[in-house]
Amino acid sequence: MSLLPYVLRDFWEGPWSGVSRPSRLFDQGFGNVLTDEDLALSMLNRFGPGILKCPPQSSGMSEVVNNENEFRIGLDVRHFKPEELKVTTKDNRVIINAKHEERPDEHGYIKREFTRQYVLPKDVDPSTVSSGLSSDGVLTIKAPKKALEAPQERSIPITHEPAEQKAVQK
Repeated sequence: MSLLPYVLRDFWEGPWSGVSRPSRLFDQGFGNVLTDEDLALSMLNRFGPGILKCPPQSSGMSEVVNNENEFRIGLDVRHFKPEELKVTTKDNRVIINAKHEERPDEHGYIKREFTRQYVLPKDVDPSTVSSGLSSDGVLTIKAPKKALEAPQERSIPITHEPAEQKAVQK
């Protein structure tokens, strides 16, 4: 990725001069055409809240929830069929891989692939991870938290050396 457009953005001429680039370009929505929502969010980021009223981003986002009951990931994978998705665990990580071969779309041809890894919290057992795919293309991966055992009291015996052994050792 070239940094030149960002360095020279203040020197650009035209109707979009000074407008920040849409923040959605580099998240899960890769390969998508820019929408009016993308441009509206760009204007909102530039001029502050209250200038434009637009709905929150509805695609291309991932969400991680880590609370006292569960660890949950929500990931937009609507561009992939269920058979093109693979979810695995390795050590203390959950790995999501999605890939589809080149196929035609409204702009020509597109081929997509991504791999995303999340580190599981220490209180999550990798063998309890489950996943589900909603009808609107959101992959949900979740795992319950382990019940932490309450600290138990344990008596530690104190060993004593007999006085005779001390004299022999000197």
